[in-house]
Amino acid sequence: MTSTLVFIGNLGATELTLIFLVVLLMFGGNKIPELMRGLGKGIREFNNAKNSVEDEIRQGMRDAEKKSIDK
Repeated sequence: MTSTLVFIGNLGATELTLIFLVVLLMFGGNKIPELMRGLGKGIREFNNAKNSVEDEIRQGMRDAEKKSIDK
């Protein structure tokens, strides 16, 4: 998430306004909420998958640590 914030930090108000206007022209005002919902859902699914992988790695490290202590 930090890299995303760094990327956004390099954009000024003019650039963000221009990007918003281009999106508005391409998709229209009625389609934008649907696009944002889809984007939010995609980001949420990505974060859930990332957290799942991180949890599996942590659990594997704990299991390996327990095995090395038991020896």
